[in-house]
Amino acid sequence: MTGFGDASGNDGGTVYSVEVRSVNNKFLKTSVRVPERLQSLEPELEQMIRAAIARGSVVLTISVSEQNEKAAFTVNQAALRSYAQQIADAKGCSIDDIGVEQLMNLPGVLQPPGDEESRLQSARKALRPLVELALEHLVSMRSREGSALKSDLSSHLDYIGGRLKEIEKIAPNVTSDYEKRLKARMESLMSEFDVQADAAEVVREIAVYAEKTDIAEEIARLSEHLVHFGELLQNEDERPIGRTMDFLAQELLREANTIASKSPDATMSRLIVEIKGAIDRIKEQVQNAE
Repeated sequence: MTGFGDASGNDGGTVYSVEVRSVNNKFLKTSVRVPERLQSLEPELEQMIRAAIARGSVVLTISVSEQNEKAAFTVNQAALRSYAQQIADAKGCSIDDIGVEQLMNLPGVLQPPGDEESRLQSARKALRPLVELALEHLVSMRSREGSALKSDLSSHLDYIGGRLKEIEKIAPNVTSDYEKRLKARMESLMSEFDVQADAAEVVREIAVYAEKTDIAEEIARLSEHLVHFGELLQNEDERPIGRTMDFLAQELLREANTIASKSPDATMSRLIVEIKGAIDRIKEQVQNAE
């Protein structure tokens, strides 16, 4: 399910910006992007995502901007002089001839401000409420999308239920129609070849046909799956439900395919094709559900 959330805050001149985005995914996939000095916070940030989101591909991005003098790196003058002296000796020139700007990027010349552990703890304290707020915004957006998805899925369930009721009305007539056609054909053949039909054979043939085309169990299971699906949509306390819906959609299609394979009636075949089309749309949509 898609969504977006953001939050920002200022902690003593350090500005933290948090963005979290999600797109559809069958499972939960997380990605945390933070400045290098905050990489040790990645596991706990990922845990916060997993506590709030159960399904989807989620990307959390954090940026940090220092806006005060405390952000300035300090110059390690001893290291700077050592580098300058070594270069001067190598070139055989005076240390005053060595440009300082050439030495600033050498290892150890610029020292990060403050104690790293202290800065990390400050960042953790400032970031946690911001990440929680951004996730709340994300969940809120996903919930609004979920309401629209619920309405769409409900309409598909109603459509399938309506077509299934039409099939239930037609199903009892399939065997009787076959019996009429079989008897008419046999009477025609008996008249043409002047033979007598074995009534037991006719009954046996009709019974075999009735067994092959009996879809009562499939209709009952399909109806029960529809009820279960509808209950999942209405039960706000049961979360997450996306994977359960995904499984139910597969079961709906399984029963529909079985009915289609047993159906000799053209009207029933048309109805089951319409049902399968609606189930395919459900299968697509439940990929978005958490």
